[in-house]
Amino acid sequence: MDALLTAADTALRTLFARPRSARACPTLPAEPSQLTAAEAREAGALMRVNHVGEVCAQALYASQALATNNPVLRAHFEAAAREETDHLAWTRARLDELGARPSLLNPLWYAGAFGIGLLAGRLGGDRLSLGFVVETERQVEAHLASHMERLPAGDQASRAIVAQMRDEEGRHADEALAAGALPMPQPIRQLMRGAARVMTLTAHRI
Repeated sequence: MDALLTAADTALRTLFARPRSARACPTLPAEPSQLTAAEAREAGALMRVNHVGEVCAQALYASQALATNNPVLRAHFEAAAREETDHLAWTRARLDELGARPSLLNPLWYAGAFGIGLLAGRLGGDRLSLGFVVETERQVEAHLASHMERLPAGDQASRAIVAQMRDEEGRHADEALAAGALPMPQPIRQLMRGAARVMTLTAHRI
């Protein structure tokens, strides 16, 4: 029951509360962003996609913490989720600064990620659950690297946030691999890439 209440609390906080970071946002105040209206719109759309990714990360780690019976692994998932909470807060704050809004479909994204994470943990066991984390974080890392190229050159604040997130997502993948992750089968990896593409294209606009 405690685990279920914790999962429900995480969902409510992610979707309906203002996220708070434990660490300072890695922006560069000495280099303020100078953006045209069009650049601000594009940066806002890209940061909305990144915010959706962090909503999904909260769901993923909450579901996998709920699914495992291993207290050490549960603590691992919870620690990663705390770092992802910082990412959630940073991307939301940057959306506000750019005059952009979060995705209207965030509840749908959260529910989908939670269901997939719970399924991986319940049916595949801890090692497959960790493998799902590795593949997810590797795809997110590559996605963030592509955003470093797509963000307007003058958007130093968004670039600083995305760079920090990219490095930490890569570390999360490395930690899951070291914890004993099994490689995901190629068809599952392809399916994950396809689902991520649908999400990013949709969140860019909605």
